[in-house]
Amino acid sequence: MIEQAREEMKRADHLLYVSLKYTRTVDVLKSLLDRLINAIDAITDNLLDYALEKKMISEKPENLGLKGELAKKTFKDQTITEMVDFGMSLKKINRAEYKRSREFRRHVTMTAITDTGIVEINIDVVKEHYFKTKSYLEYAEKLIFGETEQI
Repeated sequence: MIEQAREEMKRADHLLYVSLKYTRTVDVLKSLLDRLINAIDAITDNLLDYALEKKMISEKPENLGLKGELAKKTFKDQTITEMVDFGMSLKKINRAEYKRSREFRRHVTMTAITDTGIVEINIDVVKEHYFKTKSYLEYAEKLIFGETEQI
């Protein structure tokens, strides 16, 4: 199942380095956020499958919010806690009402109005989010498979 997270990251990679480079629209930014959210959810799912296999938990919930909370409680790991919270914040941003600005320019910006305030997503911010999610995938693979797993 970790393959699903890898596939989402490949799609996000293409959106970041190819699609966004040539189109520079908010739609591409939103698609990229979707891919990152899907990757984080898949990674969390994999961690819970691993915990189920190792008998750390007895069952895995269907609700994504409950899955995140269970992963945080089960692993008690700073990185996992941060990434589950990060995934939830990305979901809020993605669902929020947003405005487009500077489309078709280097500084294309999606300004989302969330319950916690105004969040601006641009190429640089989304690139940081991409690398953060990529490092989470690598971290989860090391946790699940150990150091010897080859990608």
